[in-house]
Amino acid sequence: MQALQHRITLSTWLTLSRITATPFVVYCMFASQWKTAFGLFIAAAITDALDGFLARILQQQTYLGSVLDPLADKLLITSTCATMAYLHFSPLGIPWTLVGLLVARELCIIGGFAFLYFQKKYITVAPTLSGKLSTLINSTLIVTIFICHFFGWNPLRTYTLLVTFAAFLLIFSLLEYARIAYTFYRKKSS
Repeated sequence: MQALQHRITLSTWLTLSRITATPFVVYCMFASQWKTAFGLFIAAAITDALDGFLARILQQQTYLGSVLDPLADKLLITSTCATMAYLHFSPLGIPWTLVGLLVARELCIIGGFAFLYFQKKYITVAPTLSGKLSTLINSTLIVTIFICHFFGWNPLRTYTLLVTFAAFLLIFSLLEYARIAYTFYRKKSS
């Protein structure tokens, strides 16, 4: 079955390029090269859309890809948000509370995955709708902050709405993943 293979496919290479781009996005932000950081972030976000699409149409879905894709998303979003919060490069920055929620969610999900993997030796990695929405809203928030920085905009209502929605989705998706993990654990234990 192809989904169980660990081979490197075109979509896996795109995912690996997203992982590789993450430290460069962070470096460019620390070097105040905002346009380059923004361009790299957009390119990485595009690979996120492309890798899954290509895996499906080329029938190259692999277990390795299913593990690396969410890991690449977590690295890119969390690193960029944390850097934005640390640098305060825009009046509309990322609040530390949102970064804390993001880090806590990702650590819980990765820790839960590792626990289940070592308990059961194999689990299916599949994103949920709330997880995908959370990634989309966090990416939208990052892009919005970059654009507002470039044009000197300060749309407080839009920003507040995005931050609130991002926080809500982080919590909701964590609870959904916890429910799925608990159900999986109970089913495999019985």
